Amino acid sequence: PPPPQKKQVSIGQNFDVSVQEVSGYRPCLWKMILVGAGVICSGGLLLLLLYWLPEWGVKSTCTQTTLKDAHTVLLRTTDEFRQWFRAKVHVMLAPGKKPFDSLASQPESQVTNGDGDLGVSCLDSPLSPSQVHYFVHHSARYYWNDVMQNFELYKGLEDVNVSCASLHSEHSSGLSKTLQDYRRLFFGENEIAVRVPSLLKLLVKEVLNPFYIFQLFSIILWSFEDYYYYASAIVLMSIISIATSLYTIKKQYVMLHDMVAAHSVVRVSVCRGNKDIEQAMSTELVPGDVIAIPANGMIMPCDAVLVCGTCIVNESMLTGESVPVTKTSLPSAGEEGARSYNIDEHKKHTLYCGTHVIQTRFYTGELVKAVVVRTGFSTEKGQLVRSILYPKPTDFKLYHDAYLFLLCLVGVAGIGFIYTIVLSIMNKVPAKTIIIESLDIVTITVPPALPAAMTAGIVYAQRRLKRVGIFCISPQRINMCGQLNVVCFDKTGTLTEDGLDLWAIHRAEDGSFCSPESEAAKVSLVNTTFVACMATCHSLTKIEGELSGDPLDLKMFSATGWILEEPTEEETALHNPIMPTVVRPPKHIVPERINQHIFRIGACEMGIVRQFPFSSALQRMSVVVRRLGAKHMDAFLKGAPEVVASLCRQHTIPQTFTETLEAYTRQGFRVIALAHRQLESKLSWHKVQSLSRDVIETNMEFLGLIIMQNKIKPETAGVLCELQRANIRTLMVTGDNMLTAISVARDCGMVRPCEKVIIADAGPPKDFQPASITWHYTENQLDEGTWDGEVSQEQSYHFAVSGKAFAVIIEYFPQLVKKLVLRATVFARMAPDQKTQLVEVLQSMDYTVGMCGDGANDCGALKRAHSGISLSELEASVASPFTSSTSNISCVPNLIREGRAALITSFCVFKFMALYSIIQFISVILLYSVLSNLGDFQFLFIDLIIILTIAFTMSLNPAWKELVWRRPPSSLISGQLLFSVLTQILTCLVFQVLAFLLVRQQSWYETWTPESDACNVSRSIFSLGVNVTDPQNHKNIRNYENTSLFYISTFQYLAVAIVFSKGKPFRQPSYKNCKAKTVLGAALTALHPLLPPQIVCVPHDWRVTLVIIMIGNAAASFLLEVRLRNHHTLPACCD
Repeated sequence: PPPPQKKQVSIGQNFDVSVQEVSGYRPCLWKMILVGAGVICSGGLLLLLLYWLPEWGVKSTCTQTTLKDAHTVLLRTTDEFRQWFRAKVHVMLAPGKKPFDSLASQPESQVTNGDGDLGVSCLDSPLSPSQVHYFVHHSARYYWNDVMQNFELYKGLEDVNVSCASLHSEHSSGLSKTLQDYRRLFFGENEIAVRVPSLLKLLVKEVLNPFYIFQLFSIILWSFEDYYYYASAIVLMSIISIATSLYTIKKQYVMLHDMVAAHSVVRVSVCRGNKDIEQAMSTELVPGDVIAIPANGMIMPCDAVLVCGTCIVNESMLTGESVPVTKTSLPSAGEEGARSYNIDEHKKHTLYCGTHVIQTRFYTGELVKAVVVRTGFSTEKGQLVRSILYPKPTDFKLYHDAYLFLLCLVGVAGIGFIYTIVLSIMNKVPAKTIIIESLDIVTITVPPALPAAMTAGIVYAQRRLKRVGIFCISPQRINMCGQLNVVCFDKTGTLTEDGLDLWAIHRAEDGSFCSPESEAAKVSLVNTTFVACMATCHSLTKIEGELSGDPLDLKMFSATGWILEEPTEEETALHNPIMPTVVRPPKHIVPERINQHIFRIGACEMGIVRQFPFSSALQRMSVVVRRLGAKHMDAFLKGAPEVVASLCRQHTIPQTFTETLEAYTRQGFRVIALAHRQLESKLSWHKVQSLSRDVIETNMEFLGLIIMQNKIKPETAGVLCELQRANIRTLMVTGDNMLTAISVARDCGMVRPCEKVIIADAGPPKDFQPASITWHYTENQLDEGTWDGEVSQEQSYHFAVSGKAFAVIIEYFPQLVKKLVLRATVFARMAPDQKTQLVEVLQSMDYTVGMCGDGANDCGALKRAHSGISLSELEASVASPFTSSTSNISCVPNLIREGRAALITSFCVFKFMALYSIIQFISVILLYSVLSNLGDFQFLFIDLIIILTIAFTMSLNPAWKELVWRRPPSSLISGQLLFSVLTQILTCLVFQVLAFLLVRQQSWYETWTPESDACNVSRSIFSLGVNVTDPQNHKNIRNYENTSLFYISTFQYLAVAIVFSKGKPFRQPSYKNCKAKTVLGAALTALHPLLPPQIVCVPHDWRVTLVIIMIGNAAASFLLEVRLRNHHTLPACCD
């Protein structure tokens, strides 16, 4: 056989990128025969095992081979989860081996579209189609690459590393029908197909869950023992559980299908050559196709890059931000044109699948055209849907420990199994009874109701969260919220109000600042270049007569009092070149001396000729405008002050620029800088359309600053204070200016007044100088220097890091990253991917991370965090496990409190269910020693009336009203918790053995028969509960040992439930749980001696003795638990 071959293949793209090891296998006949024989001999159990463990299924029936010859591939993730997946290799016949191969040498008739199995033969002639091997995994196809000797995923047009200029020159005319059909063989239909599985398929998948298989085994076993009542009850519970689960899963699939299917298939205009336009279905599109965007807009069916025209797009489906954005055509010349197209770098020119194009702008006789770059599941929307369809498993220690704990119970069951067999053989019990009773021990020790009881607490917490306006799409993460110890907050829209108010303008003239002015709409300022920049440098548009766009742009434009007018479709068609958007001051702002100003006001009217949209990477935007009657054009620039200043001529920047900027940002103002440049008169309209922004945005004249006020939300400070009191660290992660962010951090209490902030600034290598880090206080810069990572004796300081410095430190100073992040509180100028990167760094430091944002640019971080809370209710909240209907951070402590309560409930329920199993195990083992057992009604009474009611009602305790500084434990396998469980087990064992031995030493004790009369009561009364002939007692159910242990064990269940159900400081006390009290009272009332028909009457004195034993048991359990808690040897889950 060939040597083992493992290679790595990249699975997924933007939303869920993971590298997987891939190995090739081919079927092996002798292995398949052996497995078939094993399946028959095991009654199908081996087949189930191979279904649960795909790697065993492949390795037991196949032999390893090279990837090229593989019939099946085995994939394993390289992340911490190490999941296994199997996939069948298919063969496709195609004229070429890669989607972007040229078909020049192939006749049209050669394009085939059939898939085949590996056994398909093909002709060896030069014209015969090629065999292309591929497999499908998580709705994506991976094709064999002969050069790489590995499978690869074709994403789209980016795979050929196409430059922006070549997109215009080589790809803007469209594909022929033949080439489109050929590429569709590789990329498939352009649809995000969410297949809703049939109920039968979902049912089979649900029923084959190990938990239900174990229940089926238990039911069959109990039926053999004639335990029909309990078996029927478990069947009923299972049916309800399966039906509920199927309904929920089916509903989620239908909801996702409906969300994706809306507008997913539309008719589009496809360009065939430069002039030919044909109508086609969007499902036929492939990367490289050119589509025409209609003037009235459309829902995008794919990811496409604009090569001609401008679009106004609503991207709320992806970003969560309902503000329309302007998309411009891809640059075709200069340095930008030579760069390779990248969907992330060029997102200002890319129309994303699922987004709504509201309006288009175009030249006369020219179409608004876009080149398709990605289709189907490769699109941004497709990746989002894939991340929902195939989520990463929840990495939480509780669930891992729960399985280990169950294995311990299985070990206990194994001991009982062996004990039962040995004891039964010694007592010469029939073989059938030995098998049934020994297997029965396993069903007793591993409780079938455990998963349902564990889930109850989470379900109740989810309902309580819904009542306070927090909606959850990933219930398992509620428990994780109980462990949060750091929460990252976005600033704008999260800690502060969404809207900005114009506080002042601070103009600069002749290289120095004028006095700040509060009004920009004054008549004296109408004709100034500063106000002209405010009125034109934005991306606002009119939608149905209403101004729409970025809130900052809206505030800035409205402060000028000017009017924006857009050309109608008819006006655009009449003009050549494009009819510009026009802005002009209103006539009513002119005072009485109107005649003197009429010319100047007319000269103020401006047309916006070209827009370079705001780029978060460049931190600026610019426009080219022409003033009415002017012979030249002007360029206006707006952006971050530091960036704008770097693009201006030095002599135009006031000398006090740095001090003035710092003074404003320290007070928490958001500062925007403006600049202007007069362009050469020889520049024509068409020439401007092809210029790159680098040519325009240089050699500018500094105009001044706009000071915007961003108010902190009233709830922010109180919530942050509450989190800090609860020992939960808070961080700010924002795209805003550093000093503004620090000021907001101080104002909202994230940084206390007495604490210092040290800014970490880092620069990459430059001019043969290595990368460097400088540190300085915000108050002054006298303490600059290096830092060795050591902490001073006083801990009253915080680090503040910019996105640029963060990138440099991660790349060049990785050894400092964790030390820096440990003390950093403010992260400013952070790009969306850097926010995600920060969350990952925190997680690598064993933090349980929460992220709270407004969904606009926080999607990646919200998804990556253990608990992401979106304050936006738009579609982008799909990326976040939690969505709050209230738009402030008061939801965070509510979520943590409920998470802590749910986590503690999970611990308490797990401990209770484990004790219940062991208590019942002890009872049964003791009864086996006298060849007895608990009766069917007794099992039914314990499991249904007592255990299930307690397990479900003990989850009803609501969360404690405030957050405390302690956090609940996250591990079941800890010395303290195990010690608690073991002490309770020993207590229960001692008191059960005591009762068992004492009853056998009573003077009235005898081997029980129907004629026994230990109570000295009349036969008529006694016969109410006892059948004298007693044909049912052939299993020796009715005896004094059984009755005594039944009473003691039943009381032990109640005692353990009370001991493990303490409330404060994470849950409300149990005495406030009215439902639990009602059920508990009903259960205690039900303990009437004659209620279960399988107990016998015992003397009054023995009943008193049993009550004393019960009281002693309860006191011992309670005192042991309290003593352990008081000595801090027990984790907080029982406090």
